[in-house]
Amino acid sequence: MVSVTVSPAGKAISIARGLPFQFDIPGKQLEDATIGDVKVAIAKKFRKFYPARQRITLKDNKDVLHDEVKLVDAGVVDGGELSVKDLGHQISWKSVFLIEYAGPLVIHPILYHFPQLIWGGPVYHSMLQRFVYAFVMIHFAKREFETLFVHRFSHDTMPLMNIFKNSAHYHLGSGLFLALAVYSPQYSAMSPYIRGTSRNDPLFIWVCTTVWAFAEVSNLITHLNLRNLRPVGTRKRAIPQGYGFSLVSFPNYFFETLAWLSIAYMTGSWTAYGFLFAATGQMYIWAAKKHAAYKQEFGRAYPKQRKAMFPFIA
Repeated sequence: MVSVTVSPAGKAISIARGLPFQFDIPGKQLEDATIGDVKVAIAKKFRKFYPARQRITLKDNKDVLHDEVKLVDAGVVDGGELSVKDLGHQISWKSVFLIEYAGPLVIHPILYHFPQLIWGGPVYHSMLQRFVYAFVMIHFAKREFETLFVHRFSHDTMPLMNIFKNSAHYHLGSGLFLALAVYSPQYSAMSPYIRGTSRNDPLFIWVCTTVWAFAEVSNLITHLNLRNLRPVGTRKRAIPQGYGFSLVSFPNYFFETLAWLSIAYMTGSWTAYGFLFAATGQMYIWAAKKHAAYKQEFGRAYPKQRKAMFPFIA
């Protein structure tokens, strides 16, 4: 059995008033006890302080110790001391993704099939509207599938309140606002904005469809490649290889941008372009940060010619 004293990192924790406290981890030796074992012991003592709410560090150190880290590897001795911080109520990343992507899957069918709720009467859908509707539904159905069966998350949870900010991006940007714009009478079969223009030309629509389909399939392939880099139940990282990764570190973001660019160009909608720019900007911020982390972690082994998200550019 190994014992560890756990103290609050900073102010007292309301759901763990008994800290500091010495926790015994039965059936474990210092060589095989992990941070995850310590979290379980804390949760047994303080029922509301479940493991996902806990952030464990060494005493007077801000570096997070992940669940799989062994106490001996962290430099903790028998009877040593750790610090814990309450992260607040948490929700799993998988749940967040499922909720985010569910929004457009609900909003688009309502506005597409029941136009009288918004515009007071029927809207005779143009070919363009039918295709955009199919694009959005397939895209977010694919996202839900990937969340359930493809993605392996490097972080288990996020703060519960963040779900409202994250969901707004999809529920409003690619959900409500895009649906209100594209399914409106302006884009209907009888609209002068559509009739006699390229947006009513099957060739134009099918060319855009080809680009969109290429981007969506490519995005899925890169997600599958990323999945295969991380063994189940680990946080192991490796240099990404394979389709799309020869030029950029995050081709999944690049192909995502290309898919939304196809929709924006096909419709000419300022709302679609607005979502495209917002989404692309956010993805580039993520890509640049993660690209820098890759270069720092792998050093000279990381391919020098790779850019973060846009081939040959950035």
